[in-house]
Amino acid sequence: MKGEIVHKVVEYVSGEIVSDRDELSVTIVEEGPDEVVAEVRTAKGDMGRVIGRRGRVAKAIRTVAQAAADEEGLEAGVEFVD
Repeated sequence: MKGEIVHKVVEYVSGEIVSDRDELSVTIVEEGPDEVVAEVRTAKGDMGRVIGRRGRVAKAIRTVAQAAADEEGLEAGVEFVD
């Protein structure tokens, strides 16, 4: 499956941040032949934690996701879905 490493990394990092892991959902969507997007869904109260102040945590998660995608030769993005 394309983006498997990205999925595992984003799910792990996000899981360490949220307080309700049961509500965490990470879905990989293929955007093109070499591009994937990880869609992160959390409980209402945890979305702010995952995004962080001024989006710093979200930016860090995107950076780690891209590093994981480099292992697979892909481009990766992360979207935080309400």
